[in-house]
Amino acid sequence: MDLAGQETGNPVLNFIKNGSLVLQIVIGLVAGIMLATIWPSAVSSISILGTLFINALKSIAPVLVFILIMAAISGHRKGTEIQIKPVLLLYVAGTFFSALVAVVASLMFPSVLNLQIESAQLTPPGNVLEVLRNLALSIATNPVQALLEANYIGILAWSIAFGMVLRHANNSTKVFISDFSDAVTAVVRMIIRLAPLGIFGLVATTIVESGAGELLRYAHLLLVLLGSMLFVALVVNPVIVFIKLRRNPYPLVFQCLRESGITAFFTRSSAANIPVNMALCEKLGLDRETYSVSIPLGATINMAGAAVTITVLTLAAVNTLNISVDFPTIVLLSIVSTVAACGASGVAGGSLLLIPMACSLFGISNDVAIQVVGVGFVIGVLQDSTETALNSSTDVLFTAAATLPKEQS
Repeated sequence: MDLAGQETGNPVLNFIKNGSLVLQIVIGLVAGIMLATIWPSAVSSISILGTLFINALKSIAPVLVFILIMAAISGHRKGTEIQIKPVLLLYVAGTFFSALVAVVASLMFPSVLNLQIESAQLTPPGNVLEVLRNLALSIATNPVQALLEANYIGILAWSIAFGMVLRHANNSTKVFISDFSDAVTAVVRMIIRLAPLGIFGLVATTIVESGAGELLRYAHLLLVLLGSMLFVALVVNPVIVFIKLRRNPYPLVFQCLRESGITAFFTRSSAANIPVNMALCEKLGLDRETYSVSIPLGATINMAGAAVTITVLTLAAVNTLNISVDFPTIVLLSIVSTVAACGASGVAGGSLLLIPMACSLFGISNDVAIQVVGVGFVIGVLQDSTETALNSSTDVLFTAAATLPKEQS
């Protein structure tokens, strides 16, 4: 067992180190509400907990994005795209259409957040041409400067470039990159284990400064998120499967949600749900050579739920800042959300750390975007569980859609 999961003789310490993060976040949420209600004057002394948590996320997020995407591309095996090309196409299509659903839902039911904004932090683009111009300038920046300034578009471009070149590196180099990626992910896990304390400080401070009504905005945001994910699971995915198989998709959809999605909802980890998905693929009689590759790969890059989360929270920030968006920018956001989702970390709440990348399309500074990430952690008890359930169940669904014959009943 690693150090983070090491048992101690103290049951309280064991719960803090190894207990359910969901339960701990709920405790932090409730404790923050109670403190702000019963003893508001004490909130100022614990507000630093939320600030430290946000600052830690802001510091590690650029490194996480860079190394995860570079490691994913450099570790891609030659020839795999031929073997499972239909599955990969479904993965990408499903993630992209999920982002579009999130855009429509966000525009129909706009959310407003309580963000601390300075005028100098906001430089919204005027139109899509300006967005493209800013993209080009961001891509051409120094990679080290991109990391230091949290220029996520530059980080994305350079990580893809390095990843493509490193695909031809020797195995020892790829192992080093993979180990470094695991190390960064482990650091993120440690920071996320502190989420209950951060949320305790954030919620208490929010209630004291903005009132309890601010939590209702979180409820609205959560409804938009969960509604979008349910629509993807029950409408978009079935349509994609029907187009592929030309038969009623719902028996397969419900079986995947029941036997894979429910487990993933409680484990909150696509990686941990891989054995469940492999067993379900075997039960469905799918080709072992295909699903033995597509299921682990899907746990990394098939992230429809993450695309919804990134898009909805980004547009909530855009709406809060009164930034106008046009159709080309919406499509561009969906593409960026799709790429970002494919690089989402496998840890609980990992997709939230990619929100600043999407926010940068609209000139939203990293300081403001990280506040949106903090909001995501507040609602993450349900958001992340539902996101993981959608992501993991879709791995099996699209593997089956790509490999089952159309005429099979």
